[in-house]
Order: sequence, then C-alpha cells, then structure tokens
Amino acid sequence: MNPTKKILAPTDLSDLSQAGVRIALEMAADRGAEVVVYNVLGYEETTVISGLEDWTPVDPAEIPRVEEIVTERKIQLRKYLEENFADLLSKVKVRCEVGVGVAYQRIVEKSAAEGVDLIVMSTHGRTGFLHVLIGSVTEKVVRMAACPVLSVRPAKEAVPAKAAA
Repeated sequence: MNPTKKILAPTDLSDLSQAGVRIALEMAADRGAEVVVYNVLGYEETTVISGLEDWTPVDPAEIPRVEEIVTERKIQLRKYLEENFADLLSKVKVRCEVGVGVAYQRIVEKSAAEGVDLIVMSTHGRTGFLHVLIGSVTEKVVRMAACPVLSVRPAKEAVPAKAAA
C-alpha cells in the first residue's frame, strides 16, 4: 500500500463537517501528509439574479464578482480552521482551496487534479425523502473518485435533532 502523502478534506463549513476535517488533519499529522481543505461554492452563492423568470445559466467564471466571493470564502475557511482545529494546525501542512460549481463534481475533479491519495469527508446522514431528493454528496464522491474515500459520520452531539431522527 502506498503511503498517504496528500489528503483532500472537503467541508461545507458546517458543524457536521468538522468530523471529517478533524480526522483528515489527525491522519496527516500521523503520516506527515499534506491536507487540502476544500470548500465548494454553489453557483447560487456566486450569482445574484432576481426578477428573471426565464434566464440562461451563466458561467460564474465570467462574472467579475466571483473572484471576490472566492477570496472572501478562503478567508472564512481559514478562520473556520483556526477556530475549530487550532490544536492540529501547527502539526500539519494545510492548504485552503475554494471551488465553484456542483460540490461532488468539483471534489472529484479536485482530487484528480491534486493527485490526492485519500479523500476524507463527513456525511450529513440524511435519510428518507430528503436523501432521495438531493442525494448525498459523499455517496456520489465515493462512486466517482479515483482514490479511496473515507466517509466519517459526525458525533451524535453534532447532529441536530431533526437530522438524527
């Protein structure tokens, strides 16, 4: 088995996603690996289009404000890491990256582009109708990624009552 040198840790910055990021950082500290903490902004977070009933989707890269929004999110991502994982940041080489698009697609693309050995990500544990309706980003990444994916279930205390039911 090849040594793990680079780990991708996708996060949506939620409390539930902390479990996956923490495991990725701990594994990297034990193995001397680098962690790429990755957040994906959905198209709806980078465009403000109101009052239009019939519109054609626009490539966010063509909108000047997207760069500014991505820069702001990188700052939020760094703050998220400092607030929640200060105990591990000095032990691991960490890089923050932000993408724009459909989360599972961008995560799979990023893992290939970075040549990561492992993806570690939390699952939100949706079940029933909500899972059928929107699916699971983690599930799609597991099916499509070329590298192993470790799916981490958050601690019960991190799961809101409705999500836990």
